[in-house]
Amino acid sequence: MEQPRERIRVLIVDDIGETRENLRKLLSFDSGIEVVGAAASGQEGVELAKEFHPHIVLMDINMPGMDGIAATEAVLQELPATQVVMLSVQGEKDYLRRAMLAGARDFLTKPPTGDELMGTIRRVYDMGKTRVAMMPAQPSAPGGPSVQDKPRRKGHVIAVFSPKGGAGCTTVAVNLAMALQKMADSNHKVALIDASVQFGDVGVMLNLRANRSMADLASHIDELDRDILDSVLSPHASGLKILLAPPHPEAADSLLFGTSLDEGMGSGSAVGAILGKMRGEFDSIVVDMWSWVDDVALTIFDSAVLIVLVVTPTIPAVKSARLFLEVATTLNYPMDKIALVVNGVDKRMGIRVEQIEQALRPVAAQIPLDKQVVLSAVNHGVPFVLRDPTRPVSQGIFQLAEYVQNALTEEPEEEDEEGAVAAGTGRLRLGRVFG
Repeated sequence: MEQPRERIRVLIVDDIGETRENLRKLLSFDSGIEVVGAAASGQEGVELAKEFHPHIVLMDINMPGMDGIAATEAVLQELPATQVVMLSVQGEKDYLRRAMLAGARDFLTKPPTGDELMGTIRRVYDMGKTRVAMMPAQPSAPGGPSVQDKPRRKGHVIAVFSPKGGAGCTTVAVNLAMALQKMADSNHKVALIDASVQFGDVGVMLNLRANRSMADLASHIDELDRDILDSVLSPHASGLKILLAPPHPEAADSLLFGTSLDEGMGSGSAVGAILGKMRGEFDSIVVDMWSWVDDVALTIFDSAVLIVLVVTPTIPAVKSARLFLEVATTLNYPMDKIALVVNGVDKRMGIRVEQIEQALRPVAAQIPLDKQVVLSAVNHGVPFVLRDPTRPVSQGIFQLAEYVQNALTEEPEEEDEEGAVAAGTGRLRLGRVFG
């Protein structure tokens, strides 16, 4: 017999009484939603959240005293499994960006319609269930293992790749990493690696200066530890940590060809060692790759639990994706390791998604075409999932992030300590693939 679905507990926080009452009335039409309380201030909202443990908090941004951003941070510090949906009026995009960085999962423009309100609550609630399932178990009693005794992380690598240039891999990788960071609980650490080591653009898209980069780690591979790694990672205001590509193409030589020609290090060995150390420090590592299959790419593919294959709705892109799937089959990669993503979907032009699925494989996510939003985000150095989280293009990224989260709940296969391909084997495998 099917179990009855859990009612979604909602807490309303708004300093305007009429707004609180209107929201309560709208939600009363859905029998699957229960309003457990209503607060007239941010401080009261924090106290009621601790008392009722709601699934969802509808939080106004502008409130006297403790505003919605401070209240969101306070609620999530006490209740990391709770999801916050921000309420705002038009023209508060900068404020909303700060709210999303504080941990809010979505926002609604006042006054929301009933369909918007209930649809958002259900979607964010389902997103929250995925996050709760991924939360690590907490110690049940004092005297348990100390921080130093905790087992080493076994982070998941998500490789974002397209065999065809111009598919928007970097845009997808940056926004996917940011979406995973927004959806993760406080214990889940997310990193982003720019593995386009000669011409990487991740730093530009996040408005970060490449003072330190992956090249700075190449000369410390044998002694690479947490402190050295942390000194090179670039922090982002969202909490994301980024390993940037070298600022100049010639600085990538140590990553592509080893630190010395006499050391016998195969191409990709340095990247493999870095990936192994990153897996020990982070739970999710998104890797932005260049459009080339070489030893470095094979090292990343072998370490990845998921390859996000990005394709645009054009015949050349579909042809190149099909060739890559043939390569993946030759390399014995299981097809469930590859998530096909169609970027730049426009129903008015291009190949239909259904045709792409017939030619390749089922699509994991569709990202709509929105040149204005994407270009504005790139030029301002702010990912569009933060800048315009409700736009369809952002929702496509969140759809992909949910797919990735579900995939990461499966245990990865056991690998060696550093998760890297042995030196020299990559080139042998390339010869087997390409003759």
